[in-house]
Amino acid sequence: MLVLCFEWELQKADHSCLKQRCVVLRFLKFPPNQNKTSEEILHHLQNIVDFGKHVMKQFFGESYVHHGEIVQLPLDFIRQLCLKIQPERPESRCDKDMDTLSGYAMCLPNLTRLQTYRFVEHRPILCIEIKPKCGFIPFSSHVSQEIKHKVCRYCMHQHLKVANGKWKRPSKYCPLDLFSGNKQRMHFALKSLLQEAQNNLKIFKNGELIYGCKDDQDSVSDWNELARHLKPFFFPSNGLVNGPHCTRTIVKELIHVITMALLSSTDACRAGDMRTIPISQGRSYCEASAFNKELVRNGKHKLESSGLPRGCLLYKTLQAQMLDMLDIEGLYPLYNRVEQYLEEFPEERSTLQIDGPYNEAFYEKLLDLSTEDDGTVAFALTKVQQYRIAMTAKDCSIMIALSPCLQDECSEQRPVVLASKSRFTFSVSVLDLDLKPYESIPHQYKLDGKIVNYYLKNVQAKDDPVMSSLFKENEDCTLVLHKVTL
Repeated sequence: MLVLCFEWELQKADHSCLKQRCVVLRFLKFPPNQNKTSEEILHHLQNIVDFGKHVMKQFFGESYVHHGEIVQLPLDFIRQLCLKIQPERPESRCDKDMDTLSGYAMCLPNLTRLQTYRFVEHRPILCIEIKPKCGFIPFSSHVSQEIKHKVCRYCMHQHLKVANGKWKRPSKYCPLDLFSGNKQRMHFALKSLLQEAQNNLKIFKNGELIYGCKDDQDSVSDWNELARHLKPFFFPSNGLVNGPHCTRTIVKELIHVITMALLSSTDACRAGDMRTIPISQGRSYCEASAFNKELVRNGKHKLESSGLPRGCLLYKTLQAQMLDMLDIEGLYPLYNRVEQYLEEFPEERSTLQIDGPYNEAFYEKLLDLSTEDDGTVAFALTKVQQYRIAMTAKDCSIMIALSPCLQDECSEQRPVVLASKSRFTFSVSVLDLDLKPYESIPHQYKLDGKIVNYYLKNVQAKDDPVMSSLFKENEDCTLVLHKVTL
């Protein structure tokens, strides 16, 4: 299932979502020949809306989550739309077909635009999309490899992705630096994302994508082009000269503004009653982080996290991620317990709410944070559902929309972030909050093993001469058995 975004001007509509000047329509996509009835598609879309409305809003807060609504559209319009956008679809996404038969879609606000104040709609708008990934090191006693207590999943996975040809080089970005709350570490993390954006950072101007590094692009020329787009935002009437100094200054301003927006709290409502494991329980730095390595190289003590403000979206995202209290290694046996129960009692799948409905009752069951296994299916199911929430939070995207704000327009009611020569009103939102599939857990278990084993054998072993010789000995060793006559 993928997201399709486009702007649609509509003069008259029965749905409140469509009355906005610019909206996003999202259609379900399926592999070829996988037929779904209109009722099944409507049910699927309703589950997505309900999950955002009744569950994820409890974690993130009212102003950060936009669950949208379901709309029914003329089939002719959908078919014409499909033909129009097909040539523009990336080749990697053409393995699935857009649903053109049911007539149902999700209508959502365009999060590349400000979500709080309509008075700035006529002004230029900058939007930064960040996919922060998992911001903590596993603290579960079920972890079998010590390396997982030292190096984060993202940093390990980078090496496997490069080996598989997905990227040409690993990124220096480490999620633990971004989630640290320490501005120096956050600045380093954001600069690393800008250098190797991969699919974790995009920048839009007035809704149009202007930056999202491809693997074969030159980051220096990319930055110069980005600075050209950003200069009117940060130095609207300044005679800042062109060149490397200008580019570095503008990028530095951008990083500062993103950091301040991420640390801000723009939600007056408390985000539910969920309380997870204290963030301080886990290690606050990753040994593979380029920032941490630089400190060690210079003989300095590591910088501990400064702590995230409780109201900011990063804090809430991390709290939701830390519902993964057992790690996939501790969770997988519980998944098997649920599977064995369903094999014996398949009719119970609906009662267990594995496929929904995602309502208040579903959320209430997530509040049990105990980790002592009593051997029941109920305990196993609770941990499985919490893990699915955590995986959703680990893969979500944060959207920061910024628009220039004049001095007399700024007030206590409007969140504002300051740069050296300008000020911005802004909104922060979160998207990609579909609940991760129950059926994906075995895949996650196998992938975790591949990531860790590859890192141990091909990265850590090369950094550690003793480990390297051990691997070499293991590879070259031949055991010869001789028949012995007694």
